[in-house]
Amino acid sequence: MKQIGILSDTHSTWDDRFATHFAHCDEIWHAGDVGCLDTLQRLRAITPVVRAVRGNIDHGPILRLCPEVLDFQVEDVKVWMTHICGYPGRYAPGVRRMLIDARPQICVGGHSHILKVMFDHELNLLHINPGAAGTHGWQRQRTLIRLKIDGSNIFDLEVIELGKLSI
Repeated sequence: MKQIGILSDTHSTWDDRFATHFAHCDEIWHAGDVGCLDTLQRLRAITPVVRAVRGNIDHGPILRLCPEVLDFQVEDVKVWMTHICGYPGRYAPGVRRMLIDARPQICVGGHSHILKVMFDHELNLLHINPGAAGTHGWQRQRTLIRLKIDGSNIFDLEVIELGKLSI
């Protein structure tokens, strides 16, 4: 069994509550717009397995370290992650085709700053956008996600609210 922490759109923001909420996680997934290398290093101090994709604001070392798309397996669950993903019924151009080819059970995306967890019945996958964990953007609430994977079972998905932004 693996416990997974998921976040996106940190935009160079570090919050010590990331470490608190992800302390018992086996892996952390960052769905892009990391912002700075320090964020990835601090996440790796929580757990050595940090999987991250680059986002549209990322540059320099993040571009070299983080691919645009990650396709990987945890336990018996295939995961596909990119920053600009869209969501079921409104995927970004080309994403639906890549999902059909990859056949994941979980699709993780960021970019919108809007927390969205929904099942795509057509592609038979769980779509997760963890919202935005950073303080830059239009989100009203900063959010993280935590879930567990045991074999092919995905369960105990939690939304963690970090606080509201005044916009």
